[in-house]
Amino acid sequence: MQAAFCHKHLKFVFFVILTLRAATCLAQNSSLSKGFAHNDYWHNRPLYDALDNGFQNVEADIYLRDGELLVAHILPAFQKKRTLEQLYLIPLFDCHQGKNKEVVYPVSPVTLMIDIKSDADKTYAKLSEVLKRYAPMLSSYDNGKITEGAVTIVITGNKPYKMLKAQKQRYAFIDEDLMQVRTDTLSNTIYKTASCKYSRLISWTGNGPMPEDQKQLLRDYVAVAHQYKKRVRLWASPENKEVWRALVECEVDLINTDKLAELREFLMTGLEPVRYAKVNTK
Repeated sequence: MQAAFCHKHLKFVFFVILTLRAATCLAQNSSLSKGFAHNDYWHNRPLYDALDNGFQNVEADIYLRDGELLVAHILPAFQKKRTLEQLYLIPLFDCHQGKNKEVVYPVSPVTLMIDIKSDADKTYAKLSEVLKRYAPMLSSYDNGKITEGAVTIVITGNKPYKMLKAQKQRYAFIDEDLMQVRTDTLSNTIYKTASCKYSRLISWTGNGPMPEDQKQLLRDYVAVAHQYKKRVRLWASPENKEVWRALVECEVDLINTDKLAELREFLMTGLEPVRYAKVNTK
């Protein structure tokens, strides 16, 4: 009788521990959902450094060269050829299929923002073809219906707006110009995010209090974007805690950064660290 009681008691304690751990991970994940890895491919371990820091939003610049989608910030002619599939799509798909041993926890949802640097239409034509191979994990649009997947592709830079809009079935969306969000009110069948350069809206760099007129201007743009279910990002924002704090207070959804660890620490203040990818100890 006593043994049976102990067995049941231990099972109950084990269940409570698992429940609390899951709740903690969800809370942490919610905090880090604001982290956006700008030019993610510059890091030592593209994608994995972002995942290791708990980020769910990463950016990759691409060029179409000789039929391949190459990841690079400037012309990739003299750089090591690294493709979008090699660095991002294949690892994410393996994670989605449970085959990626580098990833500790299931990572979902993830936004992969693709900044097209070459011709918009030609590059997107190739990208659209490639994305079909990864359809099981991708958010999709199909004749007016959106299905949310584990990974959402959002295009910025040179945007193939007309091509994308004409498609009845696709696996990509567009990053809208935040400055146009007041006038262009298309639903999220086209747009998932709305972005602009920080300095187009705000001149404050974190010294002293944020001016009330700039704070209100940002809040107004954010409110309109949220009305149409678009997440807001300001790129090239100053990399300091004062600016990060102001962006969070103004309900900006994605905090753009090259400093993954620093932003992670800021977003996770008071919480235990959680990693989504294994640390490379070599």
